[in-house]
Amino acid sequence: MRWRTSRVALPLLLSVAICGARPETRANGPAFTKVPELASGFHLLYTQDFAAGREKFADWELQHPDEPFGRVAVAASYLFEEFYRQDVLSSDFFLNEKKFLRGIDGQPDPERMKNFQEAVQHARKLARQRLEKDPKDPEALFALALSAGMESDADMILRKQHLEALKRLKEANEHAKQLLAQHPDANDAYVALGAANYIIGSLSGGARFFLRFGGIHGDKTLGMQQLGKTIENGRYLQPFAKILLALAARREKQERLAQKLLHELSEEFPESGLYAAEYAKAMGRPVPSQMHP
Repeated sequence: MRWRTSRVALPLLLSVAICGARPETRANGPAFTKVPELASGFHLLYTQDFAAGREKFADWELQHPDEPFGRVAVAASYLFEEFYRQDVLSSDFFLNEKKFLRGIDGQPDPERMKNFQEAVQHARKLARQRLEKDPKDPEALFALALSAGMESDADMILRKQHLEALKRLKEANEHAKQLLAQHPDANDAYVALGAANYIIGSLSGGARFFLRFGGIHGDKTLGMQQLGKTIENGRYLQPFAKILLALAARREKQERLAQKLLHELSEEFPESGLYAAEYAKAMGRPVPSQMHP
């Protein structure tokens, strides 16, 4: 079986990642409201200051021990960090067909992955406790969708366990669709669906045909449109959607779109060398040594 072509989960991180917003009392928790402490933590992740971002999340979590989003954010910090160390969120990875379809060379850091998995498991536990009280709890659905999406990313890209990755991908999509059925304005949820649609749509026709038997479909155009919804109205995950869409645009030879998004990221996060370097590459310019992430 061509499991190597099932790189369908690539950017679910961080895939990664489903949160939204609606002004109803059922969706007024941290995943649906831009909490300053959490927003600050995510900003630090996007500037690759992972330890400081993790500290922000942990401090907030101490004050809100029953909220699964705290652990979700901590898990994201470990996964983001490993992706950065492995150069995943870059054109060098996205434009390399072998890496794009098969994952990283070598193995991920075992301690970082252990911490990631423990945080995911804790988030799942808290989310299930909320679902026992309310089967449609949007915070719980968010946490489960994001947890499954991150595990799918980790399994596919870092651990290269493709069967497990596909299982988690389906789980993430199911929770995302449940969330969007209740809260169609939960635009950050589209980052997961958009990433999956784009990556699956990039596979060969034979691979897509095989995946359809598992209920997994793909559409590159739709996927890029869905990422755009997160960019327009997302909260914590808007920058993540931008980097994903920029890299997808480079694969599709949509250079102007890629340049626009990467320029915006380099302006928003001047502390980071990652976006400035990717912008230089998209413009066809040499990357100065001080820009290298």
